[in-house]
Amino acid sequence: MSVFDDSLALEPAGAGQWRALASPRYEAVVGMFGGWTVALLLKAVLEDPAATGSAISITVDYIAPIPPESALLLRTNCLGTTRSLGHWRCDLVIEGTETVAATAMVILANRRDSDGFSELPMPAIAPPEALEPFFPPFSKQPPLESRSEMPPPPFNKPDTRTLSWEKEASGRAIDVLTLALLSDLGAPRIFLVSAGPRPSATLTLSLTFLAGEAELAACGDDFILSEMVATRIEQSIVGSRKTMWSRAGTALATSEQLCWFR
Repeated sequence: MSVFDDSLALEPAGAGQWRALASPRYEAVVGMFGGWTVALLLKAVLEDPAATGSAISITVDYIAPIPPESALLLRTNCLGTTRSLGHWRCDLVIEGTETVAATAMVILANRRDSDGFSELPMPAIAPPEALEPFFPPFSKQPPLESRSEMPPPPFNKPDTRTLSWEKEASGRAIDVLTLALLSDLGAPRIFLVSAGPRPSATLTLSLTFLAGEAELAACGDDFILSEMVATRIEQSIVGSRKTMWSRAGTALATSEQLCWFR
């Protein structure tokens, strides 16, 4: 079992309830790393015996910091289904406080073959083997790796666009949980147009899974390419967008984030 899988271990605690531990390996500056939280909420829904189909989207609202090593209770609830779709909610509660620290809306689908096309061409960048590895300062052991043509630190840049190869560094194959983990990886966009770090927190993150299971399986444990850019920074909020591609150029997922900063 990988470090990442071990951190997502769930213990059944009754119908629609799961216990987990906030792994300190994924501790961020304040509380737990947001991508780890997305992955944990998604895994709880996928583990529910009533869940069918594969994940096509998840939206997470971050309500309160999750202390590392805290005991967590996750509550899953199916809000409605059709023959093709299932709509789920999952709340993450810090045990002993009844504080809802995060909540997620998840859509599962029984994907079917159809016509298709893509208007998300992969940007040009040197291969990851030609770039120096960078490990985010908050990551432990280290579970996350990034390689970019833009050298750190991420300050005083002409714009907020970044291109980087990213991966979960334990050798785990890519799936929707890996993409969930990586969806929040990347410096806050306000950093790139500032002289140094500033207080910043993600308020909500929406992740859409564009690739099916076979396309994800074809990625193995390779790097994915991430393009991240702020859509607008104004009045203490930052809207940002992230697109993730396989090395072969397949658009795997997109995400939208709203952050608060001072």
